[in-house]
Amino acid sequence: MKKCIACGMPMEKTSDFPNGDETKNYCKHCAKPDGSMQSYEEKLESLTNFVIRTQGLSQDAANSAAKSMMEKLPAWQSC
Repeated sequence: MKKCIACGMPMEKTSDFPNGDETKNYCKHCAKPDGSMQSYEEKLESLTNFVIRTQGLSQDAANSAAKSMMEKLPAWQSC
């Protein structure tokens, strides 16, 4: 089982991959509509919004939490 390099999500089914492309090392939630990976800024924004929705944190707290999560993931090591 692969894990997304950009968010850490387990990718178990073809439907977990962008456009069903199992050669990608990132998930459908980290992909743009064309299947390419989101930029750091795009992923930070979407992850911040996800944290707000799921954990009820303020914008600033969610943004800080998202940055903390992302800094541990392979895709963002050079950011």
